[in-house]
Amino acid sequence: MGGLSQWLEAGRQYQEAGDFQRAEQAFRQALDADSAQAEAWHRLGQVCQRLDKAADALDAYREALRLEPGRAATHNSLGILMVQRRDLSAAVASFRRAVEIRPDFVKAHNNLGNALKEQGDLEAAVACYRRAVQLGPELVDGHNNLGLLLADLGQFEGALACYGRALELQPDYREARRNRALVWLLLGDYERGWPEYEWRWGCPELPERNFGRPAWDGGPLQGRTILLHAEQGLGDTLQFVRYAPLVRARGGRVLMVCQPPLLRLLARCPGVDRLAAQGDPLPPFDTHAPLLGLPRIFGATKNNLPANVPYLQADAALVERWRQKLASIPGFKVGIAWQGNPKYRRDGQRSVDLARFVALARVPGVALVSLQKGLGSEQLRTAPFPVVELEGLDEQSGPFMDTAAVMKCLDLVVTTDTAIPHLAGALAVPCWVALPVSPDWRWLLDRDDSPWYPTVRLFRAARAADWGPVFERIARELPGGRQSVSGNQPSAVASGVSKADSSAKAVTVEVAPGELIDKITILQIKAEFITDPDKLRNVRAELAALINARDEALPSSPKLSVLTAELRSINEALWAIEDSIRQCEWNQDFGPRFVELARSVYHENDRRAALKRRINELLGSRLIEEKSYGKHREGPDR
Repeated sequence: MGGLSQWLEAGRQYQEAGDFQRAEQAFRQALDADSAQAEAWHRLGQVCQRLDKAADALDAYREALRLEPGRAATHNSLGILMVQRRDLSAAVASFRRAVEIRPDFVKAHNNLGNALKEQGDLEAAVACYRRAVQLGPELVDGHNNLGLLLADLGQFEGALACYGRALELQPDYREARRNRALVWLLLGDYERGWPEYEWRWGCPELPERNFGRPAWDGGPLQGRTILLHAEQGLGDTLQFVRYAPLVRARGGRVLMVCQPPLLRLLARCPGVDRLAAQGDPLPPFDTHAPLLGLPRIFGATKNNLPANVPYLQADAALVERWRQKLASIPGFKVGIAWQGNPKYRRDGQRSVDLARFVALARVPGVALVSLQKGLGSEQLRTAPFPVVELEGLDEQSGPFMDTAAVMKCLDLVVTTDTAIPHLAGALAVPCWVALPVSPDWRWLLDRDDSPWYPTVRLFRAARAADWGPVFERIARELPGGRQSVSGNQPSAVASGVSKADSSAKAVTVEVAPGELIDKITILQIKAEFITDPDKLRNVRAELAALINARDEALPSSPKLSVLTAELRSINEALWAIEDSIRQCEWNQDFGPRFVELARSVYHENDRRAALKRRINELLGSRLIEEKSYGKHREGPDR
């Protein structure tokens, strides 16, 4: 027996020190001395689990429970193993047995909540988390887990309270701070959200990076080279590469490292001087910044986001090739995608089955075209309605290259929250996105447009996993959709996919590029401030049409992006000035403040005219806008 206790104690010490191989040897020595020791079998299972010996761990736990069926700790450990093996039913059974044996077993209540959440039983999971933090109010993970689930259910104030409690207990708990930041960003509280989001570094899925160079603080680069590095999913990279021209405008050379699948698509991205794939050797650089850190550096608010699209371009030769291939498909062509990366924590909330698109398939004259690649595309074989599958999509040209070209040939893209809406938005392609009740932070709440992407329209679920009404609503908004769904006459469609009334003829006239871009920035501002649904629909339709015209006619460049951003800033200032003037009129206040505002209008309009002229000159426009003033103004005509 002395040998038994000696080996057990040695095994415990090795296990606590993280030396699992020696711990395994010690526990096996203990069991050689006495194979009827349930604790030794239990601990052997734990260390085997840490050593990725799942089969050995399972055998050890079962033997421990054969010897001691009422051992709650072993039931809990077995449940953890079953979660890792994706046998959630067995995991739930094990955790339930653990809390039946020991009702005050805090960690087992918490683990049961985790398993039930993964099974989709969210209300039961909430009850388990609440019980866990009631029994163990100091359980930091329990408060964080409850917060995550409440956020998933759309109970954001409750989620923030949970994260706050976790951070009272452990102020440097990175996951809780990151999660709190995501709720703030979702609620549009960018002032608190962006700084707090810096705590994402060091979370398990995002280890801190050491580039051996200082992080950029947003100051002038003065000819230095800055490394912009992708950090999370493909959609994140597609969304935030828009900041590259603004970074370069600070006077430096931009080196960007991205995920290998995006290398070819981003090869001509404005603002990027050199592109490299993750894992490749990097050339010298002086400072660095992560892509998702750029909104904080540039002081992003909902009203100053760089939303000038397109900032990515499809390959012209590929566009023409696919245009010819798709010409034989009759009707209104809608590209669809339904499945994201299953490794993403919330993929179960955002991805759907292809069968959800049946409402769209029923709309007369609509042809569905699959943009799905990889996991999820196998559903095409058993689809209960016609879907055009594009042979060889992205296989020869490279990831996303054909997909981008196909999007430019479609009338509309309808998708769940995957990388697809980010690609469509960056290309200025009309895109409708089906979102869960608690969407990813970038889509905000209570709006059907996106300040990030002017050509994107959002369709939100009212309840968790209640996708049916979402896709029925999308179907009704398609040309002919109202007639097919409800028997009513079709209505105009927003986001650049409206069909012109047959009694009206489209007006086509040459316009100066500066005038076109000026109008686009004004419509973008309107789309952010107007809340009336009918007015907003009209604004989006006009905006999408003008963006498509710009996309076809004007080349993109970093300098044009900078001038466009300046023009938008002036129009935002004019918008604010007009609001202030109207307020003065309402108050019958025509004193010095009113005079100052009135004078500022023509000062800002002078700046606006000068910028439009610079855009026209940059693009070599044949049409140049001119201005002229009365004799009271000194100096030459403008």
